[in-house]
Order: sequence, then C-alpha cells, then structure tokens
Amino acid sequence: MIKIIHRIAGALALLTIATFWLTTVVSELFASEATVIIVKTTIPWGFLLLIPALAAAGGSGFALANGRRAGLVGEKVRRMPWIAGNGILILVPVALFLGSKARAEEFDAVFYAVQALEVIVGGANITLLSLNMRDGLKMKGRLRRFA
Repeated sequence: MIKIIHRIAGALALLTIATFWLTTVVSELFASEATVIIVKTTIPWGFLLLIPALAAAGGSGFALANGRRAGLVGEKVRRMPWIAGNGILILVPVALFLGSKARAEEFDAVFYAVQALEVIVGGANITLLSLNMRDGLKMKGRLRRFA
C-alpha cells in the first residue's frame, strides 16, 4: 500500500507543480492581465492539494528507504532537502506574494522580478522531482539503467 501511496503522491506533486509553472509561463507570455490575475490568485489554493501530496510522497519515500542511503535511494534522499527548502522558503511565500500583488493589480517591477524568481526556482523543483521520479522508476526496473 505504501508503494502505491508513494507513486500516486509523487506523481500528483510533480503534476501540480508543473501545472503551476506552465500556467504561469503561458499566462504571462500569451494571456491577458485578467488571466494572469486568475492564475496568480488560484495557485495558492492549489497548495491544498500540493502540500499533502508532497508530505505523503516524502513520508512514504523515507519509509520505503528503510534507512538506506546508498545508490539511487541516496540520490533521492539528498535531493529532498533542496525540494522542500525551495518550496517552503521560496515558492510558497512567493506564490502568496504574487497572488496578493495580482489581486491588487500591481504589476510593477517588483512583481516581475519575483515572478522571474518563481519561474526559475519552480523549474529547478520540477527538475529535481523529475530526477527523483526517474530514479524511482530505475529502482523498480521500469526504466533502463545506462552505464
């Protein structure tokens, strides 16, 4: 059961973060200001899905690791503090700040500077989570290992 929880929670977390990132980039580049406001004020509501999914993925992952820290498990464990730190220290506060600025229709230089930070750090987290998913698939033999 814990393996199923880990797979579903990990995939859901990655999909949620990727959705946040993609809707942000597309709305900023191609959509109206009204759409940007909707996107930026909706993303924090997505935390109600994302945060439990990340917690479930992390907790189940540590349980599945069973104290092991070598090989691919070790790589996944070493990425987790970066993923969590980026999320807790940067992405959540930034999303709340941008949602507040968008709600007030304050699209100034600060908004766009913070938006750039969010896109960069969000992209880094997508990469780290994707690497963890790749390594998990390798460990289960669902993805070939290359020498």
